[in-house]
Amino acid sequence: MTGIDAATDTLLEVARSPLGLLGVTLGGYQAGRWLQRRTNDHSLAQPVLVAIVVAGVAITLLDVDYPDYRAATELVAFWLGPATVALAIPLHAQADRLRGFVVPLLVAIVLGAVTSITSAVLLARWLGADRALEETLATKAATTPVAIGLTESLGGIPPLAAVFALAIGIVGAVAGPALLHVLRVHDRRARGLALGAVSHGVGASRMLRENETEGAFAGLSMGLSALAISVVLPILALWLF
Repeated sequence: MTGIDAATDTLLEVARSPLGLLGVTLGGYQAGRWLQRRTNDHSLAQPVLVAIVVAGVAITLLDVDYPDYRAATELVAFWLGPATVALAIPLHAQADRLRGFVVPLLVAIVLGAVTSITSAVLLARWLGADRALEETLATKAATTPVAIGLTESLGGIPPLAAVFALAIGIVGAVAGPALLHVLRVHDRRARGLALGAVSHGVGASRMLRENETEGAFAGLSMGLSALAISVVLPILALWLF
């Protein structure tokens, strides 16, 4: 019995180690990719969503504090930067599709940023949210690092901003393509532009699986939306807050 207990303690110690937690995270993502293939790319089978569920269950059962988990998986966070920059590769291959589309694209990005910020703040206010939550929700359409930085500068709650950004990204990746189909948006560029602006990295990844043009424009939209929100939000904050 003592030997079994010792082996169990050793396994738990390994699972709680940085390498073990990193393995859980990567394993959860691979499980999501496997599920995605098995379900023929079903919209609900998002690898990021599966990885979140697996990691959440694991750290709960292992009694690991989130700061410890975050520190253990810093390598994943580091490689998100190069992975995001790599989205420019499919866009370069689709550069000719930008002809005649630059002005509508920029107008749509700016209007989308204004609408996203204003609607989130006013809806939160109507529902009785306090100012800190309003400031946190205002950045939800930006990529996670940008949302955290902007929320911090406004005085909101940065960790909650990261949750909102990730949640809206997953929801958009799951429901976005079907909604665009219902709305009869068939232009590949417009579809990618719309989902990239709302769901940033997760949405861009989903659109790359749908179509290379959609994925390329989703990546472009993600970057431009983050830039537009960074510029527009301080101006709108003078009126909203």
